Amino acid sequence: QVQLVESGGGLVQPGGSLRLSCAASGFTFSSYYMYWVRQAPGKGLEWVSSVYTDGSDTYYADSVKGRFTTSRDNAKNTLYLQMNSLKSDDTAVYYCANFIGWGQGTQVTVSS
Repeated sequence: QVQLVESGGGLVQPGGSLRLSCAASGFTFSSYYMYWVRQAPGKGLEWVSSVYTDGSDTYYADSVKGRFTTSRDNAKNTLYLQMNSLKSDDTAVYYCANFIGWGQGTQVTVSS
């Protein structure tokens, strides 16, 4: 059974940083592209970032490019999202996902 469990969300001030983690199980983690997707209050889903199976290539939405960094540790079956210089517009529920499953999400709130 595919399981993706996000953690690391919380309340942070503008300009601050957070690191999200996504623990994967139930499938061969190293064989799948992984994605971060977010949903801001009252808005639709927004793709944030993707990472290739071995972590060699990463892709970012323009809205987070230069501030967010996606990485993965295939030995630990874990996906990460390092978020720096956070803005109020980054407030959202963040999900990790791949073609066969989604996590339950973790709330990130950027507010002073």
